[in-house]
Amino acid sequence: MSEAETPKAKSSFWKRTLIFGMPLLGATGAFAAGIIFWGGFNTAMEATNKEAFCIGCHEMRDFVYAEYTGTIHDVNRSGVGATCSDCHVPKDWTHKVIRKIKASRELYGKVTGSISTKEKFEEKRLHLAMNEWTRMKATDSRECRNCHDFSSMMPEFQKPRARQQHLNAMEAGQTCIDCHKGIAHSDLRDRADPDFLEELEAPNPDFARPVPAEYLASLERITALEAEESAVRKEAEAAERAQRLAELEAAVEAARADERAKIDSAGSVVVAASDGSGAGGGADVAPGIDWSAAASTDLTLFYPGQASFEWVQNGRQHGGARPLTKGGDACTTCHAAELETIGAKIVAGTEETEPTPIPGKRGVINATVQAAHDGETAYFRISWPDGPHAPVPFVDGGKLYPENQIKVAMMITGTGIEMGEQVGCWASCHADNAYMPFDPGAEGIAANPEVAGRLETVEMITKYLSESRTEIEIRGRSGPQGGWDKLKSEDEIAALLENGTFLDLLRVYADGSSSNGYLLERRVQNGGEMAASVDLTAGLWTVTFSRPLAGGVGDVPLEPGRTYTVGFAIHDDYAAARFHHVTLDTRMALDDPEAAINIVGQ
Repeated sequence: MSEAETPKAKSSFWKRTLIFGMPLLGATGAFAAGIIFWGGFNTAMEATNKEAFCIGCHEMRDFVYAEYTGTIHDVNRSGVGATCSDCHVPKDWTHKVIRKIKASRELYGKVTGSISTKEKFEEKRLHLAMNEWTRMKATDSRECRNCHDFSSMMPEFQKPRARQQHLNAMEAGQTCIDCHKGIAHSDLRDRADPDFLEELEAPNPDFARPVPAEYLASLERITALEAEESAVRKEAEAAERAQRLAELEAAVEAARADERAKIDSAGSVVVAASDGSGAGGGADVAPGIDWSAAASTDLTLFYPGQASFEWVQNGRQHGGARPLTKGGDACTTCHAAELETIGAKIVAGTEETEPTPIPGKRGVINATVQAAHDGETAYFRISWPDGPHAPVPFVDGGKLYPENQIKVAMMITGTGIEMGEQVGCWASCHADNAYMPFDPGAEGIAANPEVAGRLETVEMITKYLSESRTEIEIRGRSGPQGGWDKLKSEDEIAALLENGTFLDLLRVYADGSSSNGYLLERRVQNGGEMAASVDLTAGLWTVTFSRPLAGGVGDVPLEPGRTYTVGFAIHDDYAAARFHHVTLDTRMALDDPEAAINIVGQ
């Protein structure tokens, strides 16, 4: 048999079977090796996700993990804590590997000791935080949404401010990191460059999403529940007011009876005090008004501390600056239902807006206001319970204004005022007013005699509108916040007044005296027509005042069909300057039941 005819040995199944051109034996070996490699690689990668690995070096353990311990992500009411990788490493494999590759730079940082000491870490802290904020912004806060998804959020379990902001976020395209910085580590937002923050926190339309039906249903339920609770509370407060008024009428009748008795016995008239305490004064300024027929509106006036117009616009100081300045939200959008909490925190000095707390001062004043008109004149009556005296520790005698126990101010927003409809009278409160953070003081005012002369002041800067200044410093980067000395020309200010760009200001004092003026470049008392009376009986203050509907110079004309933004301030307990209680933006109109304050015709 020739060599060509010699049969070849038959190859084995493993060798003659091909998979993608590779013998089955080789493919099986490669597959097994791949599994071993993949398992080992994945096991090693997952091991680097463990908290023990993350805090294995002292830089992470001593500087970063120490801050995380005890935060809401470490210990919370659900009993489920988030570890380092939950927030900083994506769950899906592709992005996880990319993240791990990028994180390998940390090994270089470890070798070079770039954050090996507390001082070095603090020096780089802002840079590191900004990198992480930027990464999370780019991914629509992917790691946050592993646990916190908009579709699973129920407004019934959120504070009013959170409900509104989450609703805004879904509609506008905001993401978690826009608002929630420093929730597991120290908050560095106030150290970041404002331009960087503005760009970072701007809405991204790609992140917008439809509001889940479950969210809207939950919002409707909690809104209805809170409305019901509010109605019950108002009913109880109305009963308390009725009791106080009954006590007032009884006291007046007793005084009249006493007068009659004295006339009968002595044949002469003895004038009794107008109220049980002798406080107050002034004639009846609304003789034809039936107050029992006028609707009553509840007002919550809270203590604001040093929260200025600049402060509310500065994102480094006020978390709500963006929805206010960019989103067009009003102050009440976020804060209407939490004024008692805010007032209590500020008055106690636990917030940065009150560096000089007054022990015992109340955080809020719950008042009621009624309004009516007779076609020519508008009448207002505001009542609130008197409170205990809280001596001011930094003033001799404990009273800022010892000659005047209370003062009530009402401000009506004119036209052309920046964010006037959103903030109301807050537009006139600046960081360089008296007792505010950048108050120039008598020396600073004296150093600019020309402006001081025009403002007619030597000791303090009163409230003013930004429109009366050439420049207002909001961020405090190029100088103090505010702009008291950047006064526009007299002609420009006169034009603003003529165009209605001012805050109509009506004030009533404890003795029943009053003043009708306006706020523009300063607080101006122009002798506008006004009448007022004040009464304190059975622990209840009642202040009544009136002004013509049409008004005059410096008065906002009150006309049917228009809605006005108003604000009230109460200086109680001998308070002065910023140590008052104020309302947020409130809507007022003539003969409009939809307005918060309805000036009803009689």
